[in-house]
Amino acid sequence: MHWPVVQTESGSDAVLVLNDLRFSYEPDDGPAPRAGLGLIVLKTDETMEPELRALLPEDGVALYHTRIESAPEVTAETLAKMADKMVEAASLLPETANLKVIAYGCTSGATVIGEDRVEQLVKSVHPDAMVTNPLTALKAKLDDLGARRIALLTPYVPEVTDALREALNDAGFEVVATGSFSEKREEAVTRIPPQTTLSAIEDLAGTCDCDAVFASCTNLRTVPILAEAERRTGKPVISSNSALSWHIMRLAGLS
Repeated sequence: MHWPVVQTESGSDAVLVLNDLRFSYEPDDGPAPRAGLGLIVLKTDETMEPELRALLPEDGVALYHTRIESAPEVTAETLAKMADKMVEAASLLPETANLKVIAYGCTSGATVIGEDRVEQLVKSVHPDAMVTNPLTALKAKLDDLGARRIALLTPYVPEVTDALREALNDAGFEVVATGSFSEKREEAVTRIPPQTTLSAIEDLAGTCDCDAVFASCTNLRTVPILAEAERRTGKPVISSNSALSWHIMRLAGLS
């Protein structure tokens, strides 16, 4: 369309708008006709968003992110403090987005704060949404696989790794071997090369008789190496992000 041009008093050209047009529309179901999915991401997490977007279906499914304040160092104390920010973070997700599932994206945080407490806090803002987190998702996935003896790989310092091991043991699983990068800093965790994680998974699985290997932490890059890890170990290999995406899809009724 060519709009008419007129000369202004200063001699420059200006577009003359002749009509103020009004258009009508018929509303559709928006960007998430199948499901809206909410994701509460740690401020310090650089990995979970791209990995989950790669694992979740795109057709008719929208993934909405909000950030929660989190410390640059992962300790039991800093993880527990996130509970105070959970409601605020959840409230920033769009209320009209057909949110079927909201996931809090921190394995260690869910362990320290407690899965039930996380669900309670999120549901105080979004009462109709189902709520999950990587620890809850992992338990569901292990039950689905019939896996009870678990080899556990984490990037965490000992106190956080121990808490996760105890949570799994308390849930009826047996952690038969544990390995860790013993890293406290979040920015360092996301820079552990996937091939290094692959080697650690292979070495850890070789030390024990396990049913599955779990590589914990949403900030640990795992999606590129999971298939190769399973080929090398001959075992199911689950990460926080793969478990979380699987559980989100199951809860939302997505294939």
